[in-house]
Amino acid sequence: MPMAELYDLFQRGMELLEAGDFNAATIPLAKARDLDPEKASIREALGRAYFRSRQFEAARSEFEALVERAPTNDYALFCLGRSLLELGRPKDARKALALAAGLRPDRRDYRIYRDRARAAA
Repeated sequence: MPMAELYDLFQRGMELLEAGDFNAATIPLAKARDLDPEKASIREALGRAYFRSRQFEAARSEFEALVERAPTNDYALFCLGRSLLELGRPKDARKALALAAGLRPDRRDYRIYRDRARAAA
């Protein structure tokens, strides 16, 4: 597939994501991910779309793939932890959220969710 088509899929997905049409955004973003599974920006956007459309298992999978490739990506760790919390897995979420909060102690939201996971585990 030409790079232009991949870019168009990503751009369309981002437009839908930013417009709040989260379910629709998953379609072009998943196609883009399938074409270039190593592209972090695509996987992050797809994870966000899945999360916002309440497809938490799919979001977990995307954020886990990001963390595997970049274990110090604080945002991916945070989103992985949030996905795990939504799946009712606070014990599993604790590690990712603690790492995110440790990497970015300035992020109050990271600390809040880390503490929620701790309390729920």
